[in-house]
Amino acid sequence: MTLKLRSVGTSDRGLIRSGNQDALYAGTWLVAVADGMGGMAAGDLASALTIDAVSPLDLETPEDALVAALEGGIALATSRIRQAVAEDPERQGMGTTLTALLFARTGSCLALAHVGDSRAYLFREGVLKQVTRDDTFVQLLVEQGVITADQASSHPRRAVVTQALQGEEVSPSYATMVPRAGDRWLLCSDGLSNVVRPDTLTEVLTGYPDRDACAGKLIDLALHAGAPDNVTVVLADVVEE
Repeated sequence: MTLKLRSVGTSDRGLIRSGNQDALYAGTWLVAVADGMGGMAAGDLASALTIDAVSPLDLETPEDALVAALEGGIALATSRIRQAVAEDPERQGMGTTLTALLFARTGSCLALAHVGDSRAYLFREGVLKQVTRDDTFVQLLVEQGVITADQASSHPRRAVVTQALQGEEVSPSYATMVPRAGDRWLLCSDGLSNVVRPDTLTEVLTGYPDRDACAGKLIDLALHAGAPDNVTVVLADVVEE
């Protein structure tokens, strides 16, 4: 039995923003979501530069080289953002989140890289688990016991990230996992996770086995909830082939 990754991705600017600063990649071996920040043009550029930097990783990679490959992609993205800021000082402060998953050529392992507040969820055997930790001010408050997770969802500073790719030194989180047939991964920008509750995500991931239909439904739910931000969804299923 060989496990493969099958993915789709979609994005919507939402109902409030004038443009879309998110970027995504949904490939055979790699899936990724980047949510730009720091002004309209600069946010667009930061997320695009980052996805362009990591997208060449969508190829057959040995299991023991997955994390190093993601580290290299993030280093390249950081370098390109730094260069873009140097070329135009008005871009100072621009940045982007990145959540990326890279599947091994053998199907025996996957690696996850994360920085910022875009999320990766694993839906396995009917249970949804948030695998990434938000790099945000409110997440720190939750961990310190100052506020609850429910209070964090409506906190006035919930959009303040504690780290992102901005052309400077950063400390992404990396993890490796053993995939199983039937796993479904959801990578998304906070335009989805801020307005659609985990129990609703679970219902949709359960009720829509077709990837395109599922991704479309998640976007529709965010729009129905007001979609104050750009909304990006990448779905990746682990299948036997």
